Amino acid sequence: MTDAVPLLGISNAIVDVLAHVDEAFLEDIGVPRGSMTLIDEQRAKEIYDRMGPATEMSGGSVANTVANFASLGGRAAYIGRVKADQLGEIFVHDMRALGVDVRLKPAQDGAPTARSHILITPDGQRTMQTYLGACTELSLSDVTETTVGAPQVLLLEGYVWDIPEGPALIVEAVRIAKRRQSRIALSLSDSFCVERHRQEFLDAVTDSVDIVFADDDEIMALFETGNFDDVVETVARFEKLFVMTRSEKGSVIVHGGQQVLQPALPVKKVIDTTGAGDAYTAGFLYGFTTERPLDECARLGTYCATSIIQKVGARIEKDAVTAYSQAL
Repeated sequence: MTDAVPLLGISNAIVDVLAHVDEAFLEDIGVPRGSMTLIDEQRAKEIYDRMGPATEMSGGSVANTVANFASLGGRAAYIGRVKADQLGEIFVHDMRALGVDVRLKPAQDGAPTARSHILITPDGQRTMQTYLGACTELSLSDVTETTVGAPQVLLLEGYVWDIPEGPALIVEAVRIAKRRQSRIALSLSDSFCVERHRQEFLDAVTDSVDIVFADDDEIMALFETGNFDDVVETVARFEKLFVMTRSEKGSVIVHGGQQVLQPALPVKKVIDTTGAGDAYTAGFLYGFTTERPLDECARLGTYCATSIIQKVGARIEKDAVTAYSQAL
């Protein structure tokens, strides 16, 4: 285990099970197109048994970011809970194959490894049926001086606040990381997660978080406004770095009085939007931890997100930094 790495992520460890389906399949299993629904273990088995050929890979928002950060050439570590079952082995193997230091051993007992059935329709829209399983069993005892170490950036996932010991383990991880002079980054996960934990997130942003990653819906939910321009004015009053993505409108980065407006890049065809925001975060953090200016961090994040949505799955290619440099 390497104590100091540029990036350490803590999140729900989920295996993504990706499959192309038609609209009739969604109707047949009775799920709304484009939705994300939490399901139980039996329902997860039923859907899996009815799916056609699928691709299985380590997933979950922050896990995707950590994996893509490693693919870009950054050294990264990860804390998340899986079980010692088939999908747990896939998760750990995937991450370690990319060079990620997975800091928890799979559990021998407890719930099965979490999985998200990502059903992709021909227009690239994704519908997710997610069984949380083992990832909700991440506990305070998993967060120690040894597992946290001394990362340059500690990236936290908003969904961790949903699990039973999530708030307590976040406090401990932040305490350890701050003592090691780490930067604390928070990904807001989704607007519903923000609504569930708005006050906790606001307290974190005010007290301990240094970098906030969010899309426009999430950041507007955090500050309870439907006007993005109002958000930009509000976050400029914080001495924090806000990285806000806006799909085809590009992204906006605000750090006090500094503001970067990054346009989106042209896309020939959207194949799968899974993990686009996670890839953006990976590119941005790779630039940030290699001490590049904010506008270049934003360009690299945009390049990574654009490459993701034109293919199936949430993984960027290992030569993405080289391709990015050649594209400039």
